[in-house]
Amino acid sequence: MAPTTLPDTETMYEAFVSRDTRFDGIFFTGVKSTGIFCRPTCRARKPRRENIIFFSNTKEALDNGFRPCKVCRPMEPPGELPSWVRQLLNDLQDDGEDGRIRDRDLRRMGLAPEAVRRWFKKHHGMTFHAYARQLRINRAYGSIRRQQPVLDSAFETGYDSLSGFASAFKKTVGFSPSESRSRGVVALTRIATPLGPVVVAAVSGQLCLLEFADRPALESELRRVRRDFDAPIIVGDDPVFTDVASQLAEYFEGDRRAFDLPLAEYGTAFQREVWRHLQTIPYGETRSYADQAVAIGKPRAVRAVARANGDNRTAIIIPCHRVIGRDGSLTGYGGGLWRKRFLLDLERNATR
Repeated sequence: MAPTTLPDTETMYEAFVSRDTRFDGIFFTGVKSTGIFCRPTCRARKPRRENIIFFSNTKEALDNGFRPCKVCRPMEPPGELPSWVRQLLNDLQDDGEDGRIRDRDLRRMGLAPEAVRRWFKKHHGMTFHAYARQLRINRAYGSIRRQQPVLDSAFETGYDSLSGFASAFKKTVGFSPSESRSRGVVALTRIATPLGPVVVAAVSGQLCLLEFADRPALESELRRVRRDFDAPIIVGDDPVFTDVASQLAEYFEGDRRAFDLPLAEYGTAFQREVWRHLQTIPYGETRSYADQAVAIGKPRAVRAVARANGDNRTAIIIPCHRVIGRDGSLTGYGGGLWRKRFLLDLERNATR
């Protein structure tokens, strides 16, 4: 679903010229001289400004006689994984695989190891082989927690020796396999949304972070997650991830107005009180920071309430986007004001 109002023309033009990934899916750019429309992130040569027209969705571009660009493929959902990445991830998750895909295996699949490495570095901050290694360790950690012997877990995840497994395990998570039953880890994944990919983290089946992947403060948020739960963060699976993905999809389709997900508790008592109140703001409605302060019985704590909203690490699920200025203006939002506008428009449209 597209927002009813676009960002201003200057913002869209700057985003298009700089290939700003934050605007992927928010608007589309038609090039009058070629009759082609593109994503803001298109790698093709940028046209002159007078040849550019902006659209809020692909249907609008098609209705105006523009055809989709073959370079950036604007008809595909934003944030969706390329088919070759999906296949690689499926291979890694396959229970019958040990998760060991070497460069020669990539070449056999018709993939250049260098290109695969660059994609994973850009989108996950690590090489493909490091990503695969973390998945294997996460799988082994889960099996040991389920009382499987360490030796069996090592062999099942493709390690030839117990010593090699123990060394890789400790290097990744910071403690030995035998300590797994008494120590926790935070599992990390990415989920595609119409607003771009989100980074999702969970601990023991409870959601502890959901943030837009391009948010500048993401690294500091991940550091706080490590500190708050005294646990390493590794790429992997968690039982709650399936529910997060399905409920987000329903929300963006306009079919879900409230989330039913287990949330891990963190933050100060005051922050938790503010976040609990955020979850009581009805879908499709907004409140001011002053309203929020009054509702929790602390009318003079408007600034403190605003700071607590900014410290929310579970975007959308805890709907801090529903808080606006007293004069009705959109105020700060970690994911960007254009995303806040999108979310508010989506909810208002769904309630009409």
